[in-house]
Amino acid sequence: MSAAPTIRRAVLVGTGSALPARVVSNAELAERVDTSDEWIVARTGIRQRHIAGEGETTASLGAEAARRAIAAAGLTPADIDLIVLATATPDQTFPATATIVQNLLGCNGGIAFDVAAVCSGFVYAVGVADSMLRTGMARRALVIGAETFSRILDWEDRTTCVLFGDGAGAIVLEARETVNPQAPGILATRLHADGAHNQLLFVDGGVSTTGTVGHLRMKGKEVFRHAVTNLAGVVGEVLAESGHVQSDIDWLVPHQANARILDATAKKLSLSPDKVVTTVDRHANTSAASVPLALDVAMRDGRLQPGQLVVLEAMGGGFTWGACLLRL
Repeated sequence: MSAAPTIRRAVLVGTGSALPARVVSNAELAERVDTSDEWIVARTGIRQRHIAGEGETTASLGAEAARRAIAAAGLTPADIDLIVLATATPDQTFPATATIVQNLLGCNGGIAFDVAAVCSGFVYAVGVADSMLRTGMARRALVIGAETFSRILDWEDRTTCVLFGDGAGAIVLEARETVNPQAPGILATRLHADGAHNQLLFVDGGVSTTGTVGHLRMKGKEVFRHAVTNLAGVVGEVLAESGHVQSDIDWLVPHQANARILDATAKKLSLSPDKVVTTVDRHANTSAASVPLALDVAMRDGRLQPGQLVVLEAMGGGFTWGACLLRL
């Protein structure tokens, strides 16, 4: 009788997050633009957001989240040989913000680079890190989503400035070999993009076009319609690829864009709302940071437990979208 084949998987061993010190309520925003707490909560579910202050950057927030994830894993920065950082708001045009984080952590010499897929960036980064761990290019990966979206917002545009916040989340993935198909690790990741929808969610500036940073622009109704369809579809793909069905999902950790999108996606997947990790009320939309922030909250409050099946999913400008299924 032949031995069972060995499977090499990327296993989640630690999570961490970091938020700017300043909290901005809906009431405070209502003093700046023509809006109200009632209007924002009814349409988005957002009650507050964290806004980066002086000295707080994408790299500094990412590094703090990384330190907490590494500590949760019982490791040190020297144990990390791969850093993949997802962001749409880098500290500099180049070098990659991942290299700045690497230097702040003091683990120079390994692989470090950024991934740009906006709100889907963290899921994209997980897919990249998983591939590199499974092929043996690295042993332990730090995957970070970090953003300072407040610095690309038009604070005169009430339709967008109320939606976003700043923050960072991080996870540590470790390559492990097993013969058990039910062992922990990433089971499936599916990623997509469709550049035809660029003008529905974009920043109106760039190095090679305007020479400016620009501001975020969005057509919310069209984004909402695409988001619910695309997210439900890609979750179905990772379930099918791994041989699971919707009822097998213990937790959905979605991109925290809007409470209505979360509710509509859960309904489309026939998932109870109490299986959806929701932090949009506290963090608002933190783009690539939103999934790892929510994941860390649920890990630390004890909702997520070993052996459970968890789906991470997100959609962002591009359009880009993707999902990842993992067993804790």
